[in-house]
Amino acid sequence: MRELLLATCPVLLWVIVAIHVVFMVVLFTGYKKSKNMLYLLSGLITFGLFYDALILALGGVMTDGALLEGLSRVRFVSHGALIPLIFAICAYALNLKNVALKVVWAFTGILVVLGIAEGFAVELVLKDAANIIRYASGDGTPAWAEAVSGVLSYGTVIPLMIVGIIVWVKQKTPTLFLSGFLMFLFSALGPATGNFDIIFYISMYGEVLMVLFFYLYAKFNELHK
Repeated sequence: MRELLLATCPVLLWVIVAIHVVFMVVLFTGYKKSKNMLYLLSGLITFGLFYDALILALGGVMTDGALLEGLSRVRFVSHGALIPLIFAICAYALNLKNVALKVVWAFTGILVVLGIAEGFAVELVLKDAANIIRYASGDGTPAWAEAVSGVLSYGTVIPLMIVGIIVWVKQKTPTLFLSGFLMFLFSALGPATGNFDIIFYISMYGEVLMVLFFYLYAKFNELHK
């Protein structure tokens, strides 16, 4: 299985890029038609995932290391800026209003600022795995930046699953829960199978499924308002 993943990675990364483009078009179109914030927030997160996948895919063909490093820096910054929007999705899924919604947005804003700061603070080190050259976080990354990265990676998905369960019970749809659960599952598959060097690739399948179920939930929410 590992050999298959390594062999297909350079090509399938471009497939994932294309899938994210399709999702962005669908989600932003959904927002334009309905003005439902779930479409907009999901579209912005998808844009971040698209850019992430694009830069990783370029790592299979690009020879200009300096340019790749610069693009990778932007990749970390955009990830830090957009992933916290998952908390806003949770707030709108729970139909929070007034003060409660403002509190969640304030918390999200703080995480966005910390995420952007983390993106600039991370030490970029060159790594080569699955025929992909990429810049990843190095040992010189400050401890606070590592902590913020951990919050963005796991501190968003777990609340998403919890809110997804609440939504499942109250609104009778598992879609939001599945978006978080499948993201968590694919993020854990790399460490669980000993494929630490290609976690970045395996988790991207979880990201595609997360966005798919974001869309399905946004559509459900639009139809049942």
